[in-house]
Amino acid sequence: MSIERRGRVYRRCSCRDETGRQLGQSCPRLATDGKHGTWYYAVDMPPAPGGKRRTMRRGGFPTKAAASKALTDVTNRTAIGVRVDDRETVAAFLERWLQVKAGESKATTLRSYRAHVENVIVPAIGHLPIERLRAEHVEQLLDDAAVGRGPQTVRRIHATLRSALTYGVKTRRLPYNVASNVTPPNGARPEVQPWTAGELATFLRHVETDRLGPLFEVVAACGLRRGEALGLRWCDLDLSNRTARIRQTVVDVGGRLRFDTPKTRASEATVSMTERAVHALAQVRLGQELDRAAWGDAYEDHDLVFARENGAPLRPEYVTRRFVALSKAAGLRQVRLHDLRHGAASLMIAAGVPIAVVSKMLRHSSIGITADIYHHLNEDTARAASDAMGALLEAAFATASASGGDHTATTAGTAGTEELTEADETAGQLRGPRGDRTHNPRIKSPLLCQLS
Repeated sequence: MSIERRGRVYRRCSCRDETGRQLGQSCPRLATDGKHGTWYYAVDMPPAPGGKRRTMRRGGFPTKAAASKALTDVTNRTAIGVRVDDRETVAAFLERWLQVKAGESKATTLRSYRAHVENVIVPAIGHLPIERLRAEHVEQLLDDAAVGRGPQTVRRIHATLRSALTYGVKTRRLPYNVASNVTPPNGARPEVQPWTAGELATFLRHVETDRLGPLFEVVAACGLRRGEALGLRWCDLDLSNRTARIRQTVVDVGGRLRFDTPKTRASEATVSMTERAVHALAQVRLGQELDRAAWGDAYEDHDLVFARENGAPLRPEYVTRRFVALSKAAGLRQVRLHDLRHGAASLMIAAGVPIAVVSKMLRHSSIGITADIYHHLNEDTARAASDAMGALLEAAFATASASGGDHTATTAGTAGTEELTEADETAGQLRGPRGDRTHNPRIKSPLLCQLS
């Protein structure tokens, strides 16, 4: 037996005497057979909240070194104030974490967390004790999760586990976060390919007579998220100033609809509307007055702009299905309903609206998110700006050449004149009497040569 800090390591067996009593450490074979029995450790734990002393005993280790290593791990954890419970599994820990998140997360966020935990993480590593979870387990989890899933989804699964383990570190349940240094797949974000202006116009003309047509008009004009459009209220609108304030969203939680706050704090903002959108909303109001009269006292008044005939909120999945059906009927290539929001951004960028303004219109939490999503559209805009600048330079050069005539260099050696050297001829420049270089309008620069 040896002493390890506040604990001890010892060997015992399961042999029994004539009465059936287990011999444990007193078995005579332990002194003569070094392979008999297994190794255990015992360590005094911090007192429980009631002040009662506790001793942790664990055994079954094949060697003394293995038992000593396990004991050292326990004493190191308790020394830095980490709670030790080697029987709590990853599944049990994540369930506790989800209960905590239920009181502070949005319903849609919690639903995403739970889907990742129950469908991916727990089936793979839920059986492991949380204290034995290592980086290699997380790496294997992400590798397995990548089969049949895109990089974005795998990164979200990794973010869920990392968030849960961060909670464990903050609450002194874990000494460190084993998922922090694991790198998820680095797949590029897929480029958004929303409808062009012509395709969008075709769709909006096709849905003009559909009950949900005005909803799609407003989503496309304002870049709203689906839930934000469904949660829009008349009290949030100022039709005279063509503005809408985003204050709530409709979410589906386990089949039940509920109102929630927008996705982020930046999402709670005022957006501008087009004249077309305002006209569409005026038509919606007239239709709702007819619905209200038809339903009478049975009408559910939530002050919603877009609602069912009885005033109840529209189901998000129904709106998506209707969008898909209408876009197919219009003969258009398939895009997501959310791509109407992307389309609003792409049209603004194509029109030359600064990316900072686009970011504010979409109510992203940072301009970096906007730039990351629409980087390829920014490149197109930058290319168009470069072409426009080149055209202006070419026009200016043509004007200067037409008005100034042909300029030639005079004979070398005359005071105040300029000499053209062979090297400068190639570079498109002149060298003066003192060696200084001046522009020669007769010789085009490489950039202008390309534009000509």
